[in-house]
Amino acid sequence: MKKEELQYSIKDAMIFSQRVAQLSKALWKSIEKDWQQWIKPYDLNINEHHILWIAYHLKGASISEIAKFGVMHVSTAFNFSKKLEERGLLQFSKKENDKRNTYIELTEKGEDILLKLTEDYNPSNNAVYSGALPLKELYGKFPDMLEVMCIIRNIYGDDFMQIFERSFKNLEDEFIEIDGKLYKRVDEETHSKEVASN
Repeated sequence: MKKEELQYSIKDAMIFSQRVAQLSKALWKSIEKDWQQWIKPYDLNINEHHILWIAYHLKGASISEIAKFGVMHVSTAFNFSKKLEERGLLQFSKKENDKRNTYIELTEKGEDILLKLTEDYNPSNNAVYSGALPLKELYGKFPDMLEVMCIIRNIYGDDFMQIFERSFKNLEDEFIEIDGKLYKRVDEETHSKEVASN
């Protein structure tokens, strides 16, 4: 390709790529630390928590779907899922019409841990949230992620973004905040009774 045919300069491309790389690395370091601290009391690592999260929102998923939406290698998804199965948090199965793929679903114990983790989330222990708070106070909302989401869609495709959006829609629809904690809506009445009795 001739230089004049390019819509950008190599220098611009490199500056953009390196800027995203450096910012992503710094952001990930903070996210990783906060995420690990959040899930530590449940003896989970980030991959295991992510697998539980995806399995919950997909209501049963193949190992290849877990790998795709968890942005991990298939062997990583399988190995960590196997550890979760050994702890009684997931169950493996094959579908009658699809013997080639292995599917996983949360067990009741797995769902209980995931819901407890949701209840235990504390925004004040999250550096990214704290870092974005001044922008929310200034503009009345958290920063939009539209441009970043567009980049991710162009890299991973529409399927990835549909699952991404579904998980947050599920959070919006299925959970309610009571006394500064998130609870699954079916637990709302039970929790209100517990609060009233205390």
